[in-house]
Amino acid sequence: MLFRASAKTVAAMAMDGSLFFQLTEQFFHQHGHGVGSSEARSWERSIPALVTALNEAGLGDVEVLLEYALPLNSKRADAVLAGRHPATGEPSYVVVELKQWGQAEPDEEDAELCHVGRTAPVLNPIEQVRRYCQYLVNFNGALAEHPHRVSGVAYLHNATEFGVAGLRAIERDDQGQMFTGQQRGEFLKYLRSKLSDTAPGAPRADELLNGKQGPSKQLMAIAAQEVREREQFVLLDEQQVAYRMVLNAVRKAKQADSKEVVVVTGGPGTGKSVIALSLLGELYRQGISALHATGSQAFTKTMRKVAGFRKREVQDLFKYFNSFMAAEKNSLDVLICDEAHRMRETSANRYTSAALRTGKPQVEELIDAARVPVFLLDQHQVVRPGELGTEAEIRAAAEKKNLACTVIPLDSQFRCGGSDAYLRWVVRLLGLEEGGPVVWEPDDRMELRIADSPEEMERFLDERRAQGFGARMSAGYCWTWSPEPKPGEPLPADVVIGDWARPWNLRGDRGVAGAPPSALWATDPAGFGQVGCVYTAQGFEYDWSGVIIGPDLLWRGDRWITDRTVSKDPAFTKTTSDDDVDRLIRNTYKVLLTRGMVGTVVHSTDPETQAKLRELVGAQLETAAV
Repeated sequence: MLFRASAKTVAAMAMDGSLFFQLTEQFFHQHGHGVGSSEARSWERSIPALVTALNEAGLGDVEVLLEYALPLNSKRADAVLAGRHPATGEPSYVVVELKQWGQAEPDEEDAELCHVGRTAPVLNPIEQVRRYCQYLVNFNGALAEHPHRVSGVAYLHNATEFGVAGLRAIERDDQGQMFTGQQRGEFLKYLRSKLSDTAPGAPRADELLNGKQGPSKQLMAIAAQEVREREQFVLLDEQQVAYRMVLNAVRKAKQADSKEVVVVTGGPGTGKSVIALSLLGELYRQGISALHATGSQAFTKTMRKVAGFRKREVQDLFKYFNSFMAAEKNSLDVLICDEAHRMRETSANRYTSAALRTGKPQVEELIDAARVPVFLLDQHQVVRPGELGTEAEIRAAAEKKNLACTVIPLDSQFRCGGSDAYLRWVVRLLGLEEGGPVVWEPDDRMELRIADSPEEMERFLDERRAQGFGARMSAGYCWTWSPEPKPGEPLPADVVIGDWARPWNLRGDRGVAGAPPSALWATDPAGFGQVGCVYTAQGFEYDWSGVIIGPDLLWRGDRWITDRTVSKDPAFTKTTSDDDVDRLIRNTYKVLLTRGMVGTVVHSTDPETQAKLRELVGAQLETAAV
């Protein structure tokens, strides 16, 4: 949230110009960059339109929360109005989506999407605000048991009925309403029906802001239910646009007997896998043949375990990229390729029969397998040599086959507590973005701590677990990985730092000595006793993440250097160039540092590097239980 005050205070500040200064200053502080011109115009024009309406309705004491950040998500509602309901006396909240649009038209093929001029489709604002309401109910403890307390409205203050009437083609309910500037009288009446003019809204705003933000519904924990019941996840904005555009592509391909390639790009935690599961569940309900595939053993096995815990056959819906070497062309309607940045040059390996060693690129196999192949990827998560899943590779393969290729970018992220500031801090820290490391400025979304030793880190994380949080420790691939012990023998403590030693996560498919199989390290509570590597952590998330930076990444003087000689990763061979190793090591730590949803604890085994981290992060690690 950028600012809160009563409606009459906001109106006065808008009048004297101080409101805009407050918003821009807070935006820069929270996001590390200036506000965009379109958003600035919205603040200057739309906020006054809203608070003027509130004051004319006699609701000057209603509390206005501007740019309210949705829990564990970088999305922001334009405004949330907090007050008391005039009929029930209960707290009442109205989520408001403000649009400057003069006119807009529904998409010809899908009323949940719309167009403003000749732009790409965006979500219908009625549906947009309804989903914000649903998301708030799902993730804010103040509303979890009281969904009736939140309402949603889109206010298109510059629009006439003629200009946007088509947007009302979709279903409307109490969490999804729309008013235009021409309907200003009806809008005032609506506000009075939701908010009382006799009670200050500040206490109700406090109740909302103090509501417990439960951790994000972790993907693997409810994947089985998601396949059967998509509504477990609420998709927001561009997530819902991507979801609808894929479904539209599937429908068009069936009607026209054609093919189309769809690429969904986004950074860590932007919800790519949530979209994948939502699509899978909806496609099955429609009777459309579809499969889910990844290049990650851990990811696929976890999906199989969770989604198929009741029926073994459900596990067969989750495949690997190399499962389609012999597939007939277009044998599927849809193939959802999740974690597509892990695609390889070919599907062949040392066990592949000679008959299947065609040399055909893996991306072409996946495209050929379905009428609508969908690739979800983050090309900055490539962490091992030979991974080729990029937007450019997929575009080129589609062009080679004369196929249309639609690219849908995702910007909002749900991991790391929805903290854009933390993600920027990580990429600046690792030199993956220009400008060099910066001092961490704590926000209210993500906690970042430095541990002086692995013992201190483990003790702190164990205390968080005692409070009901999930936690894991992971490390760079800088310690030898011993063969797994025989049944009854303890796990070898390979990760040794001073007097502290812990085992790596298991490599095999069976549990040993109480530790879960490799694929389940990130999701099984018993995984806390082992140190995870990037291959078992990638694609997963947990509340608290402990990251040990090994001697492969060192701060020297004024820059990072990578030391390939200390890496024990067998994926790095003599043919892997120094530049590639440098990039992959940095990407590895980016992956490890972006697994936590509540907080991250970091420790480096190198004194100079540890000193640099301590300089950048001022928070002391408190290991006493809170």
